[in-house]
Amino acid sequence: MTTNEPTQDAQNSENPQPLRVVVADDQAAVREPLAAVLDMAEDIEVVAVAADGAEALAAVAATPVDVVLMDLRMPVMDGTEATRRLSEEHPEVAVVVLTTFADDDSILAALSAGARGYLTKNAGRQDIIRAIRAAAAGQAVLDREVQNRLLATARTRPPTGTQPLPPDLTRREREVLTLIGQGLPNRAIAEKLFISEATVKTHINNLFAKAGFQDRADAVRRAIAAGLV
Repeated sequence: MTTNEPTQDAQNSENPQPLRVVVADDQAAVREPLAAVLDMAEDIEVVAVAADGAEALAAVAATPVDVVLMDLRMPVMDGTEATRRLSEEHPEVAVVVLTTFADDDSILAALSAGARGYLTKNAGRQDIIRAIRAAAAGQAVLDREVQNRLLATARTRPPTGTQPLPPDLTRREREVLTLIGQGLPNRAIAEKLFISEATVKTHINNLFAKAGFQDRADAVRRAIAAGLV
């Protein structure tokens, strides 16, 4: 017997589960409107809001979460410490920092704690949504201002004791790493090399596996140390 009704698998593929997000910010005037705006996206569901890092941790412990959108300067537990705790206790949860602060110390501390993305509050709604989607897919997301600060910091504070790049990097992988070191996002790298963004992501995944990069910031530092930038 045949039927025209979609299978359960087909229904699930047509209606994927939305990304479950926690918004953590100590200012109600920021977190409540932000949560409402994110909830308007079809593939995002804000499952909790938090006024500090401790509340964000509690929310993640209480319900399945894919991404935490994290402010940094908060009472009780700041965003950097909450990010570190989430990385240790819930490594499956991606953290995207959304903050007013774009100084070197804040950026490096958050990325070292395990944040997968770092945006300033100048970011627009679509930028934030794209960052959430990318972080949930395992990609690092840094806005242009943050990338430029990382690049400037790496140039003025040469890394010491940095491991050399592995000798088996392909020519294309070195080209991609050079452009990462220059602060270019994946889309700009794809345009510059006349390849697809998906191909860029494949090269980046290979780079991270071969060189053991901890995050995109580490890739920038290693590219500079290797003289590629």
